[in-house]
Amino acid sequence: MRRFLLPFGVFIALVLFLGVGLRLNPSEIPSPFIGKPAPKFSLTQLGDPSKTIAPSDMLGQVWMFNVWASWCVSCRQEHPVLMDFSRQNAIPMIGLNYKDSRPEGMAWLAQFGNPYQLSAFDDSGRVGIDYGVYGVPETFIIDKKGVIRKKFIGPITPEIISTQLLPLIKELNSEDKRA
Repeated sequence: MRRFLLPFGVFIALVLFLGVGLRLNPSEIPSPFIGKPAPKFSLTQLGDPSKTIAPSDMLGQVWMFNVWASWCVSCRQEHPVLMDFSRQNAIPMIGLNYKDSRPEGMAWLAQFGNPYQLSAFDDSGRVGIDYGVYGVPETFIIDKKGVIRKKFIGPITPEIISTQLLPLIKELNSEDKRA
């Protein structure tokens, strides 16, 4: 009887872990970057290689950092939502063209529209790695002090915009008014 207790106990533990795991939302993977300064970088702009962009250029404003690529199937799903959202002018949107080629990234934006104020060009994927990108698309909300406040994994949806993104933007924009 005793020799069955250990395997039975291991089986029960596995069932419990599986039950907990099935209840988790994979798009809400906790990020160690939340509440920490956005990693520094300086990259050329996708549309103008003679110009650069860095997170320090965005200090003093709440902004969205959206990681995308022309080869990304989920980015095609997300893109019309970003186009609609950009028309609201709720937040500056900076893109990170990730592990792509400059001509393919530019052609993709020309074909589908450009929701971004500008896109940084990260052909090596180094900046994506610094931000802990698992895959594209991923979106970060960064506050006025340059601190990452939220990370969205996967495509942004209209529901995410209305229930999470817009309330967060409003809260972050009003923080300095309360202080």
